[in-house]
Amino acid sequence: MTTTSRLFQPMTLNGLTLANRIIIAPMCQYSATEGLAGDWHRMHLGKLGSNGAGLLIIEATGVSPEGRITPGCLGLWNDGQAEALRETIRATRTFGKTAFGIQLSHAGRKGSHDAPFNGGRRLPTGAGGWETPAPSAIAFQSSDANPPFAMSREDMDKVKDDFASAARRAVSIGIELIELHMAHGYLLHQFLSPLANQRTDSYGGTLENRMRFPLEVFRAVRENTPATLPVGIRISATDWVEGGWSESDTLALCRQLKTMGCDFFHVSSGGLSPDQKIPAAPGYQVAFAASVKKETGVPTIAVGLITEPAQAERILAEEDADLIAVGRRMLSEPHWPWRAAAELQGKIHVPAQYLRAVPGDQDIAIR
Repeated sequence: MTTTSRLFQPMTLNGLTLANRIIIAPMCQYSATEGLAGDWHRMHLGKLGSNGAGLLIIEATGVSPEGRITPGCLGLWNDGQAEALRETIRATRTFGKTAFGIQLSHAGRKGSHDAPFNGGRRLPTGAGGWETPAPSAIAFQSSDANPPFAMSREDMDKVKDDFASAARRAVSIGIELIELHMAHGYLLHQFLSPLANQRTDSYGGTLENRMRFPLEVFRAVRENTPATLPVGIRISATDWVEGGWSESDTLALCRQLKTMGCDFFHVSSGGLSPDQKIPAAPGYQVAFAASVKKETGVPTIAVGLITEPAQAERILAEEDADLIAVGRRMLSEPHWPWRAAAELQGKIHVPAQYLRAVPGDQDIAIR
């Protein structure tokens, strides 16, 4: 009797059951116009959303114009953006069974940049850029021409409301899971890290204070979404910089989020400081996911240079994570889930139009 691989076993997150444990990680495309999904997104999400993965998390999506990384980032701060994304998702669901999640984000001091494929330079105000908010007026890089401004209580309230409004729009267009971006040096991560947060009020200083605003944002989103809809976070487990956000800090945050109804933790690292020194290697972040999973018992997603099906299966078999996120490999090999199914003897949904592409001696396709 053949035992189904762990990668191809279903997984339930709150009220959402995924067909398998393959997650397509959110990957910025920098190809929207005024935050609107367009032809590129229809093609890109259609391709990945029909490849049989259990869940596709749509790229970091700005909750406000100033919350974008670049002028080309997706947005969800108005109803027109919601409708454009609704249509893109509808078209994909015609041919695929993958669940759709979205990553809601605010770039903070890392906003107002050109797209990476255009050089990624900082865009000054008056030349396509905008003023960027941050917990403290500390630039990401000393060379930044226009440093961020320190947020007031009113600024923070607006950001919290923007996250809640974007979450409601996401639910209205059929999004099945929401991930809050607290990683990679963006605004909520900036509040967490003492390298970026040097406030002297109740939102800076101690770990408890630095966690306060991200927890307020999580609570606002949780309160504005159905109780059965999974809401979780993307977290950087460490800044990879001495004196920065640490693994022990991450565990403290995750313990607190668990009590607030957080449904999953997507564990990454870095992105807060250009001084980071990351020892990148296959699966280099898995130990962080394992630590969070052991500490909290909450479903945990491992990510970071996980490129081979056997590698993904081993992580699950050793109970270091509950789900596996694959990012850039999905761009270069969009049918990676097919290969994983063939190698691990799993079953996966294949659109009828592609059935003849599945080798006859590999019984992997379901419809």
